Amino acid sequence: MSNTKECLVCKKSSNEIPLTKFYYQESEFYICPQHIPVIIHKPQELIGLLDGADNFEAV
Repeated sequence: MSNTKECLVCKKSSNEIPLTKFYYQESEFYICPQHIPVIIHKPQELIGLLDGADNFEAV
C-alpha cells in the first residue's frame, strides 16, 4: 500500500475529494463517498484491488 491517501477505486486523492479510511487485513485503505456502495453492494469490483475480494459477498 502506498502512503498516498487516495480512493482505492477511482484513485482521487484527499486533495480532490473527501475520503474515508477503512481497515482490512491489518492494513488501512481509503475510499471516497461515491465508492462506499461498492464495498457493500458490488464487492466483485474490488477484485484485483484488495486481496481476497473474490471471497466477499454482496449484501
